[in-house]
Amino acid sequence: MASRKLGLLLSTGPSQPNVNAVVRVCEAALRQGIDVYLYLIDEGVKSLPDVRFTSLIDNGLKMSVCAYGCHQHGVSTGDLDSRISLSGLVVLSGIIDGCDRFLAFT
Repeated sequence: MASRKLGLLLSTGPSQPNVNAVVRVCEAALRQGIDVYLYLIDEGVKSLPDVRFTSLIDNGLKMSVCAYGCHQHGVSTGDLDSRISLSGLVVLSGIIDGCDRFLAFT
């Protein structure tokens, strides 16, 4: 039986309630054994330092962050966790195409 896959997109900044919602959805899906893929884009890249994402990665989250967005918003990637993929929109397209469900938090 193939595993279920959930993709999420976060495009809003750390001060927005979407960040908490994404964290809660990721936690719930991971607890259910769902493969979870998160892509940070636009203002969402500013949430990269949030330690909750490190905990989620420890629990199986696959996380990608938009390289262009990091550059545009001055988010440093010099000490990026090696488990986080610094990528472009091709990766986002693959997540959308490869997941059973996709949720966008914009």
